[in-house]
Amino acid sequence: MQQDMNGFGIGLGERLGSYPIAGVGGGLLQLARRSVVALAAVLLFLLVVRRPPAAFAKGAFLVAVVLAIYGLRLAWSRGTARLGISRCYLHTGGLAVTNLTGGVRDAVAWSNVRVLNHQIGTMSFLMVCHRFEIERDGSPALAFLALGQKPAMAEVLLNLAAKNGIHR
Repeated sequence: MQQDMNGFGIGLGERLGSYPIAGVGGGLLQLARRSVVALAAVLLFLLVVRRPPAAFAKGAFLVAVVLAIYGLRLAWSRGTARLGISRCYLHTGGLAVTNLTGGVRDAVAWSNVRVLNHQIGTMSFLMVCHRFEIERDGSPALAFLALGQKPAMAEVLLNLAAKNGIHR
């Protein structure tokens, strides 16, 4: 279900890209997922070294848990991309951010943006995110996260903002 932002009466021009974003909950889920996988790897290592009774069954269970976690992650990322959930749509005239139902949460034209704040947050070796906060005229700031060390959206958004005369 690809949404045309112009269909919402926003009129931001040609779409340049669609990128996944997250809120605080998404960042915490990423941290939890990576923590569970790291714990499973440590437990699997201990099963190999100590060889307790029924080590094969315990190891198979740990591997199944890790595969289930990655399967759910893959299904979630494909489903959200297809339904337009939690996305940032970059356009020539601005950007639009969708919510968990796929509807437009907020949109902003480049002409209304005063400042684009960009911070890289490293909570631990398990979680890295880029936080974007867009300060604009006459409305509250728009903030969202791009998860990962080098998300594709970070460079594109910063280049597009610089092209439109917006500085950090």
